[in-house]
Amino acid sequence: MFEKEERRISDPRTNDRIRVPEVRLVGPAGEQVGVVSIDVALRLAQDADLDLVEVSPDSKPPVAKIMDYGKFKYEAAQKAKEARRNQANTILKEVRFRLKIDKHDYETKRKRAEGFLKAGDKVKAMILFRGREQSRPDQGVRLLKKFAEDVAEFGSVESSPTIDGRNMVMVIGPLKNKSEAKAEANAHKAADKADKAADKAAKLEEKDA
Repeated sequence: MFEKEERRISDPRTNDRIRVPEVRLVGPAGEQVGVVSIDVALRLAQDADLDLVEVSPDSKPPVAKIMDYGKFKYEAAQKAKEARRNQANTILKEVRFRLKIDKHDYETKRKRAEGFLKAGDKVKAMILFRGREQSRPDQGVRLLKKFAEDVAEFGSVESSPTIDGRNMVMVIGPLKNKSEAKAEANAHKAADKADKAADKAAKLEEKDA
């Protein structure tokens, strides 16, 4: 009951619930109508068979927009649902480094991380300090910052390098969410399949000729 009441109160005021003398009105296409009385704003919304929604109650005067409020709420709910789904599907993959890592090993780790990010997963980059290496955290920061720069095409830093016990960690999030990454992968597969089919057809034509 409390959750429903809290949700109801947090919803923007609409139509007759907007109890102010005037509003700064935004039209259904996003055009600026200007400051008008609430009666005029309500009449314009009614004439358009739409709702008047208070989108910025703290402005002076409040900003109200003419829109289809039912459609707006539905689309907002769908976006929130998609965001929750993507968050639930995102997996934190771990890539471990030594402070003194050779070039080949570093490139292998970088490519693995890029693969994770392209798939829509987060990457936890971790440096494992040995012995006296713990007294050189600045070197760890430099290594992780270089790593972040090298994978910047696919992800951005969500959590800067921090000490965690004997380790240093940094989290990089993907630039694309899980669904976008999956859609792109499917598109690439479809394109590859089409190219193979075209090559096969071309070879058959050459053979017949």
